[in-house]
Amino acid sequence: MLATIRRHAPAAISVFAAIIFLDSLRYKFTDHPNTQEIFGRLDGWAGTLGLPGLFGHTGLFSQYVIGTAELFASALLLIGLMPRFRRLGAVGALIGFAVMSGAVNFHLWTPLGIDPNNDGAGLFIAACVVWVTTLALMIIRRNELFALGRDIANALVPRQASTPTPLRAAA
Repeated sequence: MLATIRRHAPAAISVFAAIIFLDSLRYKFTDHPNTQEIFGRLDGWAGTLGLPGLFGHTGLFSQYVIGTAELFASALLLIGLMPRFRRLGAVGALIGFAVMSGAVNFHLWTPLGIDPNNDGAGLFIAACVVWVTTLALMIIRRNELFALGRDIANALVPRQASTPTPLRAAA
């Protein structure tokens, strides 16, 4: 039983997180009133910190930027279901974890609060659940993440030859 759970849990987590992310896109990309309320409230808060427009329609953390990150995360999570592309699923979990870390923290530490849509905190609970599941998937896929990090480091930092070849003197 435990072996079956271990074998299927990463796929179930990936599909679950991807469904949540994909479902939220209809609100972010259609400029739904609830989305306008949330990002408008966040932008008003950012304005009090001297960062007006940060969460506005063309801001660095606009609903479109966050939605695009969620779209990439969900695509990578689903592509990562194929064994050959397991590393991409780990990257999708990493992106999803980053986005949900922001969401959970903005719900907790800004005037947004945990129930901005008066839905019984459903949005906040969904963010927390996806945050936990993507964290779990990152832990499960940690070897893939470390291997990807090593590959990127090897590509960016050239290796030196272990022993230089001595030059021959001209005869």
